[in-house]
Amino acid sequence: MRTFTQTLMCLFVSAITFANVSTNEKEVLIALYNSTQGEQWKNTWDFSTPVETWYGVTVKNNHVVELSLEFNNLQGHLPQEIGELSYLQKLNLGFNKISGEIPSSIGNLTELVSLELFMNSFEGEIPNEIGQLSNLEILRLYSNNLIGEIPTTIGSLTNLKELLLGSNNLTGTIPTQIATLINLQKLSLIDNEISGEVPVEIAGLLQLEQLILASNELTGDLPFEISHFPKLETFMVSDNKLNQDYISMINGNNPNFLDFNASNEATTITDND
Repeated sequence: MRTFTQTLMCLFVSAITFANVSTNEKEVLIALYNSTQGEQWKNTWDFSTPVETWYGVTVKNNHVVELSLEFNNLQGHLPQEIGELSYLQKLNLGFNKISGEIPSSIGNLTELVSLELFMNSFEGEIPNEIGQLSNLEILRLYSNNLIGEIPTTIGSLTNLKELLLGSNNLTGTIPTQIATLINLQKLSLIDNEISGEVPVEIAGLLQLEQLILASNELTGDLPFEISHFPKLETFMVSDNKLNQDYISMINGNNPNFLDFNASNEATTITDND
């Protein structure tokens, strides 16, 4: 009788451990697999096994909450179905070969805390729907082929701590709506074609530790208030069309940038340094 009870307990624990993910969420994962040539992935999926055991998939309470498929040779496009993973909190597809546009359905992933699509070949504009991700803290889209302007809806991401959009083909100006990102710690727009003046609203981002605007088409003068950012350690605005040159600072103290002697040599970094 004791052995029978133990067997039942083992079966019960196994059932909990391998609880079923919904058919819909599983179909979304399969759509991702098919649209990114899953059979060519470095770590592929065996559909005959539970979703919980699939590489890079984290399941909690029967829902997919994390997809971490970086460095996994994904190539193809990101399917619209990705927006149906409504419990997803982290999506990391960095260092792959995904092309095509970022689907507008990404805006349906309102539980997302981290969205990392960097080091791919994404094209087109950053979808306006990205502003619907009100829980987002990390947005890393650098090193793609994105075009167009930074959407003004980005101002809705008030929990954002990292905004890394460098090494794309972005144009237009820095949106003044950036002023609402009061929790922002890292802002990098390096190596784009962004023009206009650096908006004075940026001076309100007092949590900034990194401000990297180098290699763009920015003009005018920097807002004086930037020189008093209390936490700033990395500062780069070289290779623009500003009225004067400013010295880059990397992991340094916080001197008054506007008093710097511009004849000193500046240093260049990228988002992934």
